Amino acid sequence: MNDSLLPLGKLRVDFLEKILPKNLDPSVVVGPKVGEDATVIDFGSTYLVITTDPITFATDEIGWYVVCVNSNDLATMGATPKWLQVTILLPENKTTEKLVRDIMDQITKACQHFNISLCGGHTEVTYGLDRPIVIGQMLGEVAKDKLIISSSAEEGDDLILTKGLGIEATSIIARERESDLLKNFSLERVTQARKYLTDPGISVLKEASIAINTGGVHAMHDPTEGGVSTAIHELAHAANVGAMIWEDKLLISDITKSLCQAFGIDPLGAISSGALLIAADHDKSDQILLALAEQEIPSTIIGQLFSPEYGIQLKRKDGQNHPLPIFETDEITKIF
Repeated sequence: MNDSLLPLGKLRVDFLEKILPKNLDPSVVVGPKVGEDATVIDFGSTYLVITTDPITFATDEIGWYVVCVNSNDLATMGATPKWLQVTILLPENKTTEKLVRDIMDQITKACQHFNISLCGGHTEVTYGLDRPIVIGQMLGEVAKDKLIISSSAEEGDDLILTKGLGIEATSIIARERESDLLKNFSLERVTQARKYLTDPGISVLKEASIAINTGGVHAMHDPTEGGVSTAIHELAHAANVGAMIWEDKLLISDITKSLCQAFGIDPLGAISSGALLIAADHDKSDQILLALAEQEIPSTIIGQLFSPEYGIQLKRKDGQNHPLPIFETDEITKIF
């Protein structure tokens, strides 16, 4: 029996699959599976879609993060986020009433912005923490004929990426390491990076809706821990497909690139809420790109899906093919 210590971040896929439950109630349409963003329950006339995600890296504006990250999971399934519960764990000897009020204000404002009801949860000061941790549980609904799941991606699909690599990472770096950045970057640039939380923003509700309404979407996935690279692996695993990704097509802003370079971070493996992966019918992908462009949402085709025997390849800018890296530990941990 292997009792070695596990690294920070998501569990390895092979280990996770061994411990996930197999025998589920028949009402569970989509259960726990690597690459699927949420659970789906037969709710009678509709499907109830449920997800849960913690915010463990960010501390500043943590309430906005928890609403966006959880609602993103539902949006990728085609569902409308409606109800939120939160568990707020606060550090001993560091928590003030102002801190609690600030976090609750952030959650409340984000819920109002996205038309989500904050229904309840739990709050406590907890032994052993050095920073707040907020865990969200988001619920929403989707019509039964509108459900989208990662395992429905198909060979021949184009793989579209919106906004770019490391959007959430950019905001976290600027907010958590501002004083260090100001030694080498202007205040204007650091302020711009902080604003990545809302501009271009870590929510994908708008672009997911645009893509679905345009048609041709077979699957979507939300890149969080482990970045876009890990999200591609997860989607491919769920659908049992291979992929070729073109490095020169990966969207990344200059500011994200420069902040990642400052801390030796590979943006491919940096937490990337705000980006959206879309596996789309080749004949519809250009229409999706056009619809997104009309709403000023950057997007591009970064690769194509193939048979699983092909593997998951990254064509580097020098023309050489290499296995697309897997990041067991998110690159953002390098700043802590």
